[in-house]
Amino acid sequence: MIVPEEPVSTSVLLETRDLAVTFPIARSGRERFGRQPALAVHAVDGVDLVLTRGQALGLVGESGCGKSTLAFCLAGLIAPTGGELLLDGKRLEPTRTAIDQRRIQIVFQDPYSSLNPRLTVGQCLAELLRVHHLVSRGEVRGRCEELMKLVDLPVDALAVHPRKMSGGQRQRVAIARALAVEPDVLIADEPVSALDVSVQATILELLDSLRRELDLAILFISHNMAVVRHLCEQVAVMYLGRIIEQSSAENLFTDPRHPYTQGLIAAVPRLTRKRSQRIALTGDLPSPIHLPQGCRFHPRCPLCQPVCRSIDPPATTGRVVASDSLVPHSVACHFAWSPRPTSP
Repeated sequence: MIVPEEPVSTSVLLETRDLAVTFPIARSGRERFGRQPALAVHAVDGVDLVLTRGQALGLVGESGCGKSTLAFCLAGLIAPTGGELLLDGKRLEPTRTAIDQRRIQIVFQDPYSSLNPRLTVGQCLAELLRVHHLVSRGEVRGRCEELMKLVDLPVDALAVHPRKMSGGQRQRVAIARALAVEPDVLIADEPVSALDVSVQATILELLDSLRRELDLAILFISHNMAVVRHLCEQVAVMYLGRIIEQSSAENLFTDPRHPYTQGLIAAVPRLTRKRSQRIALTGDLPSPIHLPQGCRFHPRCPLCQPVCRSIDPPATTGRVVASDSLVPHSVACHFAWSPRPTSP
């Protein structure tokens, strides 16, 4: 079990303010002639996140809720359509400088598709070092060997093609490639979901040790609540493009306040819980094109009330997570800090 340590520093490194990403849907000639309104996919809709140095922040939610889109936006692969993205208090423009691009790196879910199969591991790393002028030409080989040792791979792996490696080894190479440009923020987009269970623990241990050793801020995206609980200090729950609950991992798992969060935690397999004690999430995720009016979770909420169908709840704050925390326990639910209504 990974025991998260306290972050080395509490200075804000990466912050989003009302960040939004929408994808317009092309209209047919008939729709344009009929003057039908333009539609768009609201993949990310008003996200506020704070990531500090040396912190591991978990982002959880169902598939299709916008986690990967948010990750691509933070990494600069997708331009935001609204809101602000700040790095060290400085706003990041859609066209980033080379230095700003290097400071935020991403590790993708499938390491095989994210690595060039025609290049050896050494060629892949050396290309990055030369393009970004991080070391002199004579120091490239030595730096590549350092990166291999950093991710617990033998130096001989530099001469191997990714297709000849196992899934865990390829993911270590992907992590080494991200660390080659010396980033401050590492975004891990479900980095262990495509790996065997026996390999997942070693990759998680590696990420945690790198965070402590390099004072690295990690945004860990996953749908596995059990993994997030043991790796991350802070957890944000995302639903239909918006953060609906955010708190420390300890508070979130011991006292979840949003019904959606309670359903996600209840879905984690346990040996001691009876079937009748489970909170089941029913229905499918609504369309991000036609967002529900009022609370976005109300079509699936077992405690839905009339106010939930008409008024979108703001993110209200209950109590501070810890004395040195920058993020309080916030929940976007009308009944988060009041007695729960009974199921209608």
